[in-house]
Amino acid sequence: MEAIRTRSMTTQYTPYQPELAQGRLESLLNYQTMVCDMTGLDIANASLLDEATAAAEAMALCYRSGKRRKMTFCVDENCHPQTIAVVKTRAQSLGVKVVVGMHTKFDFSGGGVCGVLVQYPDTNGHVEDLSYLTERAHQSNVMVACATDLLALTYLKPPGEMGCDIALGNSQRFGVPLGYGGPHAAFFAVKTQLKRELPGRIVGVTKDALGSRAYRLALQPREQHIKRERATSNICTAQALLANMSAMYAIYHGKEGLWKIADRVHRATQLLAKGVRDSGHLLESESFFDTLKGKCRAGSLKNILRKAEEKKVNIRMYSSDHVGVSLDETVTDSDLEDLLYCFGSNTALDDLAVDNIAVDVLTENELIRTSPYLTHPVFNSYQSETELVRYMKRLENKDVSLVHSMIPLGSCTMKLNSSVEMEPVTWPAFGNLHPFAPANQAQGYVELIRELTDDLCEITGYDAISFQPNSGAQGEYAGLCVIRAYLNNIGQGHRNVCLVPDSAHGTNPASAHMAGMAIKIAMTDKKTGCIDVDSFKRLVDDCHENLAATMITYPSTSGVFEESVRDICDIVHNAGGQVYIDGANMNAQVGLCRPGDYGGDVSHINLHKTFCIPHGGGGPGMGPIGVKTHLSPYLPSHPVISDLGNVSRGQSAGPVSASPFGSASILPISWAYIKLMGSQGLRRASQIAVLNANYMACRLKPYYNILYTGTNGFVAHEFIIDTRPLKNQPTRVEATDIAKRLQDYGFHAPTVSFPITGTLMIEPTESESRDELDRFCDALINIRKEIDEIEIGLADVQNNVLKNAPHPQSIVVRSDWPYPYSREKAAFPLPWIVPTNKIWPAVGRLDDTYGDVNFFCVCPPVESYLEEN
Repeated sequence: MEAIRTRSMTTQYTPYQPELAQGRLESLLNYQTMVCDMTGLDIANASLLDEATAAAEAMALCYRSGKRRKMTFCVDENCHPQTIAVVKTRAQSLGVKVVVGMHTKFDFSGGGVCGVLVQYPDTNGHVEDLSYLTERAHQSNVMVACATDLLALTYLKPPGEMGCDIALGNSQRFGVPLGYGGPHAAFFAVKTQLKRELPGRIVGVTKDALGSRAYRLALQPREQHIKRERATSNICTAQALLANMSAMYAIYHGKEGLWKIADRVHRATQLLAKGVRDSGHLLESESFFDTLKGKCRAGSLKNILRKAEEKKVNIRMYSSDHVGVSLDETVTDSDLEDLLYCFGSNTALDDLAVDNIAVDVLTENELIRTSPYLTHPVFNSYQSETELVRYMKRLENKDVSLVHSMIPLGSCTMKLNSSVEMEPVTWPAFGNLHPFAPANQAQGYVELIRELTDDLCEITGYDAISFQPNSGAQGEYAGLCVIRAYLNNIGQGHRNVCLVPDSAHGTNPASAHMAGMAIKIAMTDKKTGCIDVDSFKRLVDDCHENLAATMITYPSTSGVFEESVRDICDIVHNAGGQVYIDGANMNAQVGLCRPGDYGGDVSHINLHKTFCIPHGGGGPGMGPIGVKTHLSPYLPSHPVISDLGNVSRGQSAGPVSASPFGSASILPISWAYIKLMGSQGLRRASQIAVLNANYMACRLKPYYNILYTGTNGFVAHEFIIDTRPLKNQPTRVEATDIAKRLQDYGFHAPTVSFPITGTLMIEPTESESRDELDRFCDALINIRKEIDEIEIGLADVQNNVLKNAPHPQSIVVRSDWPYPYSREKAAFPLPWIVPTNKIWPAVGRLDDTYGDVNFFCVCPPVESYLEEN
């Protein structure tokens, strides 16, 4: 939990500027190495949203990987019910048929099956060798995905050794609270040949301009903002903070510590199994790790449930006479005695322990793991709290977060996350609750979610909210699925066209594609940055019979309030379509206007932007969706928890996440923010956000071209400076050069090359003081003067402070200074940047080409460190 309490770890952004993010990138590389070791596969990503959505990504990967489209995906009936349900939702959008049944009976011979999903151990706790399944599947060119458990894999043969192509699951068991469903980092690992199909972020090893080892996000051409609807997924925010927590858990415990935990859990389960059997109940499987499913002896169920309630124990109900129990490392002897009491065992726990020396079925079936794992020194060097905390601090020192300086990323809203809002996340009462606990045991969450629903409806003008989407991009996908379900129900299922502006966030077209829609691009007026209304009308006329929706952002991604937003909504509605309003820029609207009033039918709300949930270096996030009344019956449902307000299981678009309320344990942050601010405070925050952006635009206007302003000459809460002319001038300076040079001034760069290549988009938020705004403006103004020096010949076109930026401490202290300008100019370019407050980039500018050509995404071997030294 130390990571959650440390502001420098919670207030980082996704590491798009890797020179300022080497600490969290190294930690995520540790996470990827851990996942590869545990699963026995070659390459892992840096986290996904949860296990069920990871399974849906596995289905999509299998579907798109073949040389020809195979339209059937098989799911073993003993996968978790929430996983099966989420896979079905995603498959429906792709037109893939999901067949649920016993994996032993699947027929792969027809050539139409793209993949199969199994659970190991399965939802009933049963463990079996999957080698026969993978061999049979591969004979028909069918891929095998295995949903599994990291703790179990310290004990059991890993999926990679049984021939599985994909392994996925939830890393919650490695040090992350249950949190009423999240956030938790899902893991996802594949064989090498699938690396370019792997969804989500991948951290890779490269080198910087000085030849030193460095880390970065690899294979970035797969990203949505580049490939848009052709991207491997719509994943933007993942679960970086939670992945780092799980990595630190593995680092602290190491192989030996993790195995001891797993062994203790398994032995406790064996004791419980013997007591249950001796009490006359029938276990479904004798091959298990930590979960038992049993058939109760005749007439005993009612008594078992009564005793369970007496002892405050929740037991899983499968059917009228089958129940299940899962154990973890928190189970004590007292807990085991309570469970034995529930099942009517009269044998003392000590007597069971003496008697329970039979050969483990897992050993008999050769399911015990024998291969090594977590052998890298990082997992064997920090087994004391002192050493671990120091390692975490070393990583922390390599990163820039909001504790250092403003992070002015346009369209990302990097704002203050106050201490009082963050405190409840650490409380056990919020953290220790299972997402499927009965509602009468979760009354605090129930009340909080109800109040937050009411507040968000009032703020947005919508009538119903679903908290199930646990990222903004997933909110987009969920909202579009709701629209598809609505259109199908009213007999308009043929409508499948989604209009997306060319300036939209890359996740918009990627999400529309995931939702099974055909994308048509609406053009932006290059002079105003707003949608070209005349062109939009013609586009609507061309596809009005098949128009399902449009996705627009307000204020637009060009940094202006779209004055024709009502007209655009009316045009779409008159043609029979629905309006999806991207909630990324709500920070300019709260208290000033409401998307539900000016024409929106559905929006996602970035709680990790506008409503103060910290970004965590790339997650967690929350993207709940708000809808108007006519869409509320179609909001996401859940196969386990049925009471979700007005949602109709028969009409719902289906579940999109494993948990009914997404990443519920971070909802108290947004709840507290709204309650503390009140209506006047929220309105004031939006006004200050817009004011700050306009103040900065006015200061920078004499030095840079502000690309777009409204008809009144003002910008919204963010603005774009156009650096494209500099590239074509003798200076040859690009936006990336300015972004890297800002690091020498102690600042993270604005958003680079979005929404327009060669530009910088700046969003200051309401959190920053005027002094901080001025420091950032001073830095950009001074950089403009450095560009002028190149233009008039005082600095070389290639060998200058911009092209060589950033300048890490390692180069500045070298005795052989290699550049024609002074060290002071490189590292201390303004009077207020002095050694006592200097923020150093950890490495020099990274070599992206080297990283992609020499693709490597696990911890480098020890020998490479020796060679480097």
